Amino acid sequence: QVTLIDSGGKSVQPGASLRLSCVASGGTFTSLAVAWFRQSPGKERMRVANINKDGDSTYVEDSLRGRFTITRDNAKNTVYLQMNNLKPEDTAVYSCAARHWLTTTYAYWGQGTQVTVSS
Repeated sequence: QVTLIDSGGKSVQPGASLRLSCVASGGTFTSLAVAWFRQSPGKERMRVANINKDGDSTYVEDSLRGRFTITRDNAKNTVYLQMNNLKPEDTAVYSCAARHWLTTTYAYWGQGTQVTVSS
């Protein structure tokens, strides 16, 4: 059973940067594809970015490209979401999720970490 612990969320001012972390345990990390999702009150959950098991293929939502970057450190069983030039509309609960690379469903989820961008 894979357990994901996501962290790094906090309250920041517009223009600030944050790095979220997602640490996995209980499975073979190098067999997992990982994604970050976010959900704001009253809105549907949205995929922010994803990265393959090897870390050599990534995707970032079009509207966030250029400000958000996803990376992974397989030696540390960790995936990161670097968020720069944060805007109030980035306020949301951010959750990481993982799936075995041969599947299409994200079966494992972190508990979520709150990011609030406000002046």
